[in-house]
Amino acid sequence: MRLRSALAGAVCAALAVLPAASAQTRLTVFAAASLTDVLPQLAPGNVYSFGGSDALATQLEQGAPADLFASANTSLPAKLHARGVVERPVAFARNALVVVVPAANPAHITSVRDLTRRGVSVDLAAASVPVGGYTQKVLARLGLAKQVDANVVSRETDVRGVLAKVALGQADAGFVYATDARTVAKKVDVIRIPAAAQPDVTYAIAVVSQSTHKSAARALVARLRGKTGQALLARYGFLPLARGT
Repeated sequence: MRLRSALAGAVCAALAVLPAASAQTRLTVFAAASLTDVLPQLAPGNVYSFGGSDALATQLEQGAPADLFASANTSLPAKLHARGVVERPVAFARNALVVVVPAANPAHITSVRDLTRRGVSVDLAAASVPVGGYTQKVLARLGLAKQVDANVVSRETDVRGVLAKVALGQADAGFVYATDARTVAKKVDVIRIPAAAQPDVTYAIAVVSQSTHKSAARALVARLRGKTGQALLARYGFLPLARGT
């Protein structure tokens, strides 16, 4: 009995110096820049790489290690799925596009059409980035593409780049997601886009095919699409998924 007690004590002592096992698998998540504030709130223990969805998709195609890819559109994950890079993507949120101007609004912009005026400086995201693609759709629907493009002073790699330029007064206006505009509400004013020109901004997420933590990744996708995830997204200004999505 004494020997058994001594052995048990030795085992307990040895275990005491070992690091505690993690209760949650640490995932690597590649995600659109517009998700910078919300995703870490849902799953704070993960490693996040935020940026333009197109650049992140390219990295995944080139073999960058990751477990999940969350894009600000559905087309990029669909293309990666067709190439076997990710599993079948699913939608998890929607957003809206808006025009932002510096709070002081030195160019006195009150509508999208004001962006065509001579001397107005406009900052956009590159067309390859989801927000840039959505912007081009809006301008095409309003028949303003050529006029606004003539006033573009810079094209950014992601939506946060556009937001920063406008908030700092380095451009008179820019197109961003409504959720991003909320993050600097005191520094910018929002100008709504006509409903008829508003694009369908839908986000999609997919498990990376080469992930070594697929079960945990799928569980996070389910949580993101569940009540907890949807409530958190709504709190940050994201729109609910369309019925049946």
